[in-house]
Amino acid sequence: MDILRDRNVEFDVIEYLQTPLSEEQLRQFLDLLQVEPKEMLHPGAFGNLGLDINVYNTPDALIGLLAEHPEVMIRPICVQGDRAVIARPAEKVEELLD
Repeated sequence: MDILRDRNVEFDVIEYLQTPLSEEQLRQFLDLLQVEPKEMLHPGAFGNLGLDINVYNTPDALIGLLAEHPEVMIRPICVQGDRAVIARPAEKVEELLD
């Protein structure tokens, strides 16, 4: 967010833990990001749930997991128009600003 503020870019923040994304919204993000659902899992966060990742072996199962447990989603995701990036590291957001 600091990069956006420094460049005077207006943005909205979605507090996905307070307002979890629906499966449809997750699918939209996946389309914009052009990634597989497994790439939206935050490294290490899944282990805290006590669930077996091997059970979630299809894209639909992973999308369901992300919808039910938004805390395992990698963040932040930045969207501008019809493009999006997972801003890890934060400098990746600059790809949207060019």
